Amino acid sequence: MESIRPQRLQPGIGFGAGSTGTLRSSLRPGVTMPTAPLLPPPASLCASSGPPPPLQLHSLHGTIGSAGLGTGMAGFGLCNPGNPAVLKEAVEAVVRSFAKHTQGYGRVNVVEALQEFWQMKQSRGADLRNGALVVYEMVPSNNPPYVCYVSLPGGSCFGSFQFCPTKAEARRSAAKIALMNSVFNEHPSRRITDDFIEKSVCEALASFNGNREEADNPSTGIGAFRFMLESNKGKSMLEFQELMTVFQLLHWNGSLKAMRERQCSRQEVLAHYSHRALDDDMRTQMAADWVNREQGLASTIAQEVAATDQELEEARLAGQELRFHKEKKDILMLAVGQLGAANNATLPSTC
Repeated sequence: MESIRPQRLQPGIGFGAGSTGTLRSSLRPGVTMPTAPLLPPPASLCASSGPPPPLQLHSLHGTIGSAGLGTGMAGFGLCNPGNPAVLKEAVEAVVRSFAKHTQGYGRVNVVEALQEFWQMKQSRGADLRNGALVVYEMVPSNNPPYVCYVSLPGGSCFGSFQFCPTKAEARRSAAKIALMNSVFNEHPSRRITDDFIEKSVCEALASFNGNREEADNPSTGIGAFRFMLESNKGKSMLEFQELMTVFQLLHWNGSLKAMRERQCSRQEVLAHYSHRALDDDMRTQMAADWVNREQGLASTIAQEVAATDQELEEARLAGQELRFHKEKKDILMLAVGQLGAANNATLPSTC
């Protein structure tokens, strides 16, 4: 029985067809569920507003009750996507301020500044398990506009948010928005504190007509929300977002609903995945689920890729944190690869 227990908490949901399913398919009942709609991003940040207000995380509770532990956070929306000029002004203001305090007046090389920022954090004792390296990824293209993504050492991802006529400009644009978020993330208002937790829980109770007893009971949605916040007390918003990306993906993939059907409690899921990093094994299992969906209904992956591309584009241009959208895209592309390999394996030999 104990050997089966960890398998109940795996992200795969298995759509094994027929009666000859494997242990994996028997432990991961298939589900048919649409992609959960994302709630609106938090309030926008204007260039003249000073340090950003604490992120309103009560929306995270959004789908906890209906899906076991789903998350409604779409990322760190730092600006209204309908006003790109405000976003550009805010980013430029932060970059100039950072340059003034670290390198003196003059033009700042934002790519170098972003790398130096994270190296400085590491030298001051920041827990960066994979080192302080900032990683850039260009979207393949022979013509402008060029798009670049940048992944920070903790896993957060941002992308170029302007029209970029060159690859170098796309790289700088991505570095600017990442540097802005990295700098803001150091502000005390971006830390999860007792006051922040209390305010967020109260807002969640008000938003979902809950009562105080629910907040103190970890078996309820709001109680699970409070447990997650308290378990991450002292962490920054970006650190918390990196953790919640795992739960967002589990919810998107239908894994949380499947775990609930396997009689996994919220506490079990929280305890298991709060300390598990997003890794290749988890991505592979989720990709296999999308392969099974595609085999059951053609064009499922293509439709999900199209929706994900649109979400990613809108979030990128709005200057939002992108890891959830990028991971979805990567998992779907991995599924396409798995599907192609499976199809090739079933083709008759020409020899």
